[in-house]
Amino acid sequence: MQTLYPQIKPYARHDLAVDETHTLYVDESGSPEGLPVVFLHGGPGSGCDAQSRCFFDPNLYRIVTFDQRGCGRSTPHASLENNTTWDLVADLERIRLHLGIDKWVVFGGSWGSTLALAYAQTHPERVHGLILRGIFLSREQDIHWMYQEGASRLFPDYWQDYIAPIPPEERGDLLNAFHKRLTGNDQIAQMHTAKAWSTWEGRIATLRPNPVVVERFTEPQRALSIARIECHYFVNHSFLEDNQLIRDMDKIAHLPGVIIHGRYDAICPIDNAWALHQSWPNSELQIIREAGHVASEPGITDALVRAADQMARRLLNLSPEEA
Repeated sequence: MQTLYPQIKPYARHDLAVDETHTLYVDESGSPEGLPVVFLHGGPGSGCDAQSRCFFDPNLYRIVTFDQRGCGRSTPHASLENNTTWDLVADLERIRLHLGIDKWVVFGGSWGSTLALAYAQTHPERVHGLILRGIFLSREQDIHWMYQEGASRLFPDYWQDYIAPIPPEERGDLLNAFHKRLTGNDQIAQMHTAKAWSTWEGRIATLRPNPVVVERFTEPQRALSIARIECHYFVNHSFLEDNQLIRDMDKIAHLPGVIIHGRYDAICPIDNAWALHQSWPNSELQIIREAGHVASEPGITDALVRAADQMARRLLNLSPEEA
């Protein structure tokens, strides 16, 4: 079974101002002359970490990682101003042009898969191929499953902690109830609801309970950016039209893609991946047994590393011995 490549330090970092409000943290690692790949983290609002660049062979790839608007090392933290899906798509083009990259592989998981599809459908000529994990199509049914009713039936004990900050009379529309508190002026209520939101996500992200994942989600700064930005996106339907990503798959039907999804993903049910695969003839779907949602689960890590290796060999015309 494949594991992550050893951690490597970036050879370049950039603080890229993308508008009057937002400055993005961007770094590059691996081989400056390698196959460009951009890593799109989840959330929206979670940010990258040192492991984000370790899915890729540093001898073959020029690895670009960055923190999306409002999270990680990008500033201002947890900002919702000028923060939409299409701002992020435009940011990807700004990064690509700033780094002098003509085309790149797009690698994204969870929300990162949503953003990867939106970007590729907008700029198909700039994409070599896609590697996607934990597919989130951001349809109304997908948001409802996670934040109103669906996953709640699998985890009723965790659900009670999630809804605890919301009075019973407001629980018929949990997204708007959370949004009111996460964007309000009461900082204590804001952090209380942010922690409830992010703890819920961290608890159900893995097939087997993983305290490391829960701790990562509930670290106060990360919890705030995840909760505020996710809730902002989802009350606005991720700034997408209904079923837009499936509707527009004809724009990227020619691109090669690998879809990797845990069989027991409770955050993004597997019907997301199935619908995407059915609308993408040039894709390969890998359903990972004994896995939930996160990239750190062994079966998903194995599949992602193998997919990245195979994509590089294919695009660089390398034999297995050369790779």
